[in-house]
Amino acid sequence: MTPGPDSLEQAILQALAQLPEGSGMSLPRLGKQLGQSASVLMRCLATMGSASLGGTTGPGWVEVQQQDGHWRVTLTPAGRRQA
Repeated sequence: MTPGPDSLEQAILQALAQLPEGSGMSLPRLGKQLGQSASVLMRCLATMGSASLGGTTGPGWVEVQQQDGHWRVTLTPAGRRQA
């Protein structure tokens, strides 16, 4: 069973859930909206994705991709359900 999101994770999920399904938000815009630095967000987003960290696979709530030199965060269907 995957533990529920902490407060920053929940804030990220809620911000992304307000967007149309399948669209994303730039990392700087998300940081500005939440009052967090890009480095804080990237550390949090790393644990929210589906990558394996320390032998534990993340919940797969978000996808972080670099597009045209910019980082973009997208909510996955699992993230939308969690939000």
